[in-house]
Amino acid sequence: MMQLEGLRSRFLPMPFHTILLLVVWLMLNSTFSLGHILLGSVLGIVIPLLCAPLRVPQPKMKRPLKAISYIFVVLKDIVVANVEVAILVVGPLRNIKPGFVAVPLDLDEYLPISVLASTVTMTPGTVSADVSKDKKWLYVHVLDMPEDEQEIIDLIKNRYESRVKEIFGC
Repeated sequence: MMQLEGLRSRFLPMPFHTILLLVVWLMLNSTFSLGHILLGSVLGIVIPLLCAPLRVPQPKMKRPLKAISYIFVVLKDIVVANVEVAILVVGPLRNIKPGFVAVPLDLDEYLPISVLASTVTMTPGTVSADVSKDKKWLYVHVLDMPEDEQEIIDLIKNRYESRVKEIFGC
């Protein structure tokens, strides 16, 4: 059984992608002829074989149910932030105090950092600008910087990063 699994992963490293490529090939050509099925199958096998060495292993979600609650937290924050940004933008421009803040990261894998950075960017009023090369800092642009930048750091770390750490088991 173990040898069969090894052969499958060696010759079909991405079986879902193989099937998807075959289906897309057939849809693009609008035909189900034997020649196109064979050519699509060959492409579906060869392309993932060529791309397999380029894949970067990513951490698995250890607690996927936490991801569902995380999505609802982010959706709520997006709605609230949209209202706050709308009020800020409609008001006098002198009330807007933009700035940058460096958020220290406890995450060290690319995928969790990307999830955190994307979350910060999706929330109106903040944009992830950069991640340091050593993956220790997330640089965030804030539309309305509070007097104490620690408020923003605490919000990102407690509300988002801690949940991302739970989801990925970091």
